[in-house]
Amino acid sequence: MMFDVAAESYGRFMGRFSEPLAETFIDFAGVRPGHRALDVGCGPGALTARLVERLGIDAVAAIDPSVPFGASVRNRWPGIDVRTGTAEELPYPDGVFDVALAQLVVHFMADPVGGLAQLMRVTRAGGVVAAAVWDHAGGTGPLALFWDAVREQDPAAAGEADLPGTSEGQLAGLMAAAGLRAVEAAPLTVTVPFASFAEWWEPYTLGVGPAGAYVQALSPQRREALKARCAEALPAGPLEITATAWCARGCP
Repeated sequence: MMFDVAAESYGRFMGRFSEPLAETFIDFAGVRPGHRALDVGCGPGALTARLVERLGIDAVAAIDPSVPFGASVRNRWPGIDVRTGTAEELPYPDGVFDVALAQLVVHFMADPVGGLAQLMRVTRAGGVVAAAVWDHAGGTGPLALFWDAVREQDPAAAGEADLPGTSEGQLAGLMAAAGLRAVEAAPLTVTVPFASFAEWWEPYTLGVGPAGAYVQALSPQRREALKARCAEALPAGPLEITATAWCARGCP
């Protein structure tokens, strides 16, 4: 599992981007006090944290297939309803949530349409299902520079641009295919500062996600060559990375 890693490793890699994204994503989804919310693919809790702040711990449930991530969420909020499982088989009754959210997870679902249909099933009529996926295909996601450097040295590298939902319009199309109505889409953009190139590069070596798995599979020589190519494209520091996510919401 590409995300069967320590929560701290994920936080240093993608958490730096997912945390500010969560702040705007819950506004896009229309989350407000009084709602009961489900965080699907919660990871170590970037979005969960924003939901707990807005709704209170008793109004938030979370689920993720990664055991270390689930443990991290439990340790952070003792007593929270967090379970181990996948979007495609949500262990909740029909219509029990006002809003069901999937931040940065649809493109990793084995069955994106089926997973979104499950989010719709557990959301009440008149509620909201919302999802967000980085713009990997359009080249404005947080890993764009990294994958550009990879392809210069390894044109056959898969990257993440072909994952579902990563192109403009795809996520809304997947939600419509799942049966959601009145689907609306919008891009959300965040900017993340780094003190140095070293601070930007080091998280890629932690084995998180497809990018981390790619780096770990390289020989030491090829890894150093990739690092050097990335360093040519970025200042030594400080630096900023701006990243855009495709977001969509719809009603059951």
